[in-house]
Amino acid sequence: MARDLPARFPVGAAVTVADLEGDPHPHLARLRAAEPVSWLPALGGWLVTSHALAVRVMRDAAAFTVDDPRFSTARVVGPSMLSLDGPAHARHRDAFARPFRPARTRERFAAFVEAEAGRLAGALAPAGRAELRGDLAGPLAVAVVAEALDLPEVDAAAVRSWYATFVDAVSALTGAPDDGAADGAAALERSGAAYAALREAVAEAMARPGSLPAEAARGGAGRAGLDAAEVVANAAVLMFGGIDTTEGLISNAALHLLSDPALAAAVRDDRGLLPAVIEESLRMEPPAAVVDRYAVRDADLGGAPVRAGDLVRVSITGANRDPAVFADPDRFDPYRADAGEHLAFAHGPHFCFGATLARMEARAALGAVLDRFPGVRLAPGRPARPRGPVFRKPDRLDVRWDASAQVTTPPRGPGGPPGMAPSGR
Repeated sequence: MARDLPARFPVGAAVTVADLEGDPHPHLARLRAAEPVSWLPALGGWLVTSHALAVRVMRDAAAFTVDDPRFSTARVVGPSMLSLDGPAHARHRDAFARPFRPARTRERFAAFVEAEAGRLAGALAPAGRAELRGDLAGPLAVAVVAEALDLPEVDAAAVRSWYATFVDAVSALTGAPDDGAADGAAALERSGAAYAALREAVAEAMARPGSLPAEAARGGAGRAGLDAAEVVANAAVLMFGGIDTTEGLISNAALHLLSDPALAAAVRDDRGLLPAVIEESLRMEPPAAVVDRYAVRDADLGGAPVRAGDLVRVSITGANRDPAVFADPDRFDPYRADAGEHLAFAHGPHFCFGATLARMEARAALGAVLDRFPGVRLAPGRPARPRGPVFRKPDRLDVRWDASAQVTTPPRGPGGPPGMAPSGR
């Protein structure tokens, strides 16, 4: 039954996928002010830009589910913790989440992450120039995921090619209405070979007792183990969360930091400011811009007549700049006290359990940049800005530094828990 939704939601009717890919913030601000839940024909569904309504949707899996055959990630890798709800979601998630609890994450990964970030930055230091996304952020994220999944023998370039193929497929399926578009079908076909290679690598890891894939398959503590296909699907999901979005987090945070030389100097002198810089970057430009849900039943969502089966896309990017929560939301302010209210790691049952590890990687990467690259600055004449309708990060992040300068160990202030703004302003 036609609902004449474009006429009822004219602001949303005017928004294109290109608008959301380039600089979405002005468009999201107009939507949030006039139509906080709006029908976007370009997406074939609803877009939620209000922080409060975004929380409502992500918290209520019984009313807004990921468990739908149209869910893009499931179409690429199969059912996983990311595309299931209820008991099935808990079974998949619990099998992988235990090693990523905050205390265990710090114990298991802190030394490895610091050493790997230092190694990568140290190798780059003599050159005096680098492209931070490709030379540091991506390789660090790949190394950590390979370590987490117990894939030490897999070539890092191969891992990057797998996840890039998966991300391309998800982006192609998510960026436009599900109408059988040729680009989505082609992306799915390309992902098949990458998935077969991942399946082979994970099968080898499952044969090693004590590895994360082996433990996920084994089960325990009253929890049934996952079968081989389920282990592989969830390993692919860890690549999304552990590589692409972490690469985006590091790249976006580095861009924010280096765009303000005074702030970069302050952080260089007092490393205790770094966690708050990372939180504010997550708020301003979350690397995962949207999450998808599907309405289980008819609902009134902020005045919008959502019908059962409708796509309900939550704009994390829009919610993170809601002035009802964040004062002066378009200003990058690492001193704001409420930056930790951002939704960059989602909310509810699908909150990212790798959040502690991602923050750890960002702190290590940015710390290594400041330690190893004296006078580091954005490369002149090479502008960078995040882009992408689903996963947002700069295509490149070129930087320069004074390679001949003497590197000294900077003073480090007391660190604070992630999300806490520093005092002193």
